[in-house]
Amino acid sequence: MTTHRRIRPFNTRDTYPNQKLDNDLCHAVVANGTVYLRGQVGTDLEGNLVGLGDPAAQAEQAMANVEQLLREAGSDLSHIVKTTIYLTDPRHRELVYQTVGRWLRGVHPVSTGLVVSGLAQPEWLMEIDVIAVIPK
Repeated sequence: MTTHRRIRPFNTRDTYPNQKLDNDLCHAVVANGTVYLRGQVGTDLEGNLVGLGDPAAQAEQAMANVEQLLREAGSDLSHIVKTTIYLTDPRHRELVYQTVGRWLRGVHPVSTGLVVSGLAQPEWLMEIDVIAVIPK
């Protein structure tokens, strides 16, 4: 009996060709009515960077990815219960949070925000981690 479903599997050797990695991951996992998303950044779901140097454009792309992945999982933005936003520079906070806020108007998830020294690729300025539920 399968207890979970994996959405958009990939291998890190393809996602990070500049790094010596070989890990099998996926963009989303559905388990027990909950959707867990991989952290989404300013790359589209094919791996193309959007918004080099522009934290708002990267947040816009990350949220478009979130919306698409939740739809594929059987959920949507209105069912997000938790977000964690990672920023590489505290000066990006307003731009990123304004962008995410437009996408999540009226949703009221719990949220954690962190400033980190870097993300997996140096051109990434922000990352959002999302947990959502699937409506019954």
